[in-house]
Amino acid sequence: MAPLRFSANLSWLFPELPGLLPRLRAAGSSGFEAAEVAWPYAEPPEALARAAREAGLRLVLINTPPGDHEKGEMGLGAVPGRQEAFREGLEQAVRYAKALGCPRIHLMAGRVPQGADPAAVKAEMETVFLENLRHAAGVLAQEDLVGLLEPINTRITDPQYFLDTPQQAAAILQKVGRPNLQLQMNPLPQDIFHWQIMDGNLTGNIREFLPIVGHVQVAQVPGRGEPSSPGELNFPYLFQLLEDEGYKGFVGCEYRPQGDTVEGLSWLRSYWDRRGHPGAGQ
Repeated sequence: MAPLRFSANLSWLFPELPGLLPRLRAAGSSGFEAAEVAWPYAEPPEALARAAREAGLRLVLINTPPGDHEKGEMGLGAVPGRQEAFREGLEQAVRYAKALGCPRIHLMAGRVPQGADPAAVKAEMETVFLENLRHAAGVLAQEDLVGLLEPINTRITDPQYFLDTPQQAAAILQKVGRPNLQLQMNPLPQDIFHWQIMDGNLTGNIREFLPIVGHVQVAQVPGRGEPSSPGELNFPYLFQLLEDEGYKGFVGCEYRPQGDTVEGLSWLRSYWDRRGHPGAGQ
């Protein structure tokens, strides 16, 4: 069984460093071979690409732009009336992905509009999301890129987020029916973290949904710290399960460091050491 491949999520790791460029250098120095970032748009793509090359890193995931923060937006894919803005943001994300050599873009669904009843607008939002996803799949296919859907838990992280369970995301992917759209398992139910909060049953869900998963992210539950921090999840078991199930994608480290980021990577160095990875000695 092949060892798992890990990427440093620079929106979360190395918060002590001011910005993406020094965080890229820190990730490379820490033994990572890959990195991901939610929104890289504050930096010119050429500068990011150069910094990633110098750090010996591949960029493996970015998000579509979130929209208008002042209006409380967190993605636009399923938001009625924001179709044009979603498509403009998609074009920007594709430009960055091409410049960075990044193969995956998380197509953010967005939140239920403020003041709206989620149950009342669910059907309309799904219709908008399906329309935007079909458009996105065509745009991404032209550039040989993959789009990802990530459920985000509505119990703790974002109560208004439209896409909140792997079952909902899988059903939408089936309706769209495009092979270059996949599921993002984020700190296990958006990722593993979100799936555990919303649904539990991680072993069953991983086995059921892994065939359509294009990216995995990890964080401990409930504190969203390192996999080695105290919490509900047994990460050695989960990592072994992903290996046993033949997962070939990247595992993004999307957690909140409980102290110094580098010292907190002892769990990853231990994994690398067991699997003979050169990063173990970093």
